[in-house]
Amino acid sequence: MIHSEESIAAELDRVRQRPAIESAPPVLAVFVIDVAEAQSAAYVRRVRHVLSEVLQLACTAEFDDEDLPTEDFPDWFTAVCARSGAAHQGFAEQGRAAYLDRSGGTAWSLQNWIYRFDPDEDSRGWEFWDAVPVGPTRVHVWVDSWGESFFGSLDLMWLLYTAGASRIEGPEVRKASAWASEAAGQ
Repeated sequence: MIHSEESIAAELDRVRQRPAIESAPPVLAVFVIDVAEAQSAAYVRRVRHVLSEVLQLACTAEFDDEDLPTEDFPDWFTAVCARSGAAHQGFAEQGRAAYLDRSGGTAWSLQNWIYRFDPDEDSRGWEFWDAVPVGPTRVHVWVDSWGESFFGSLDLMWLLYTAGASRIEGPEVRKASAWASEAAGQ
């Protein structure tokens, strides 16, 4: 099992505030994201909000239940995960379309997406590390993939696209010093 209760709690802490530079593992994987709007900081807030809610559930909920509570998720994310995909925010609708084009798959339902964060689920091959705006329309999302360059990340891609990404490159494994330089420049 990759994710423990302790590692999920530490991941939640990293979502809520940037981790200390010295806490980084030797390597991290980075996704380079172009946002559909010139508001990289707003994009980062949306990603962090959704991850904060799902990781809080992962720390407290019983995943035996048929449906987990969703009332604390932002409306735009709940709407874009609905079968109809009728989101109230243009960025989410455009991101949904971009995800479907890239993945060739189907949209994630909110419950299926949440269940990827079950501590007993081993298909999530990443843990959030940080999200750093590197320009008005570019964000780097850093994850700990335990040094792997290929890992299950469709769940993460769903969030990254629906939060407003127009294009995503990666993941690419880099030395953590690259993240540390970016984080220090913030």
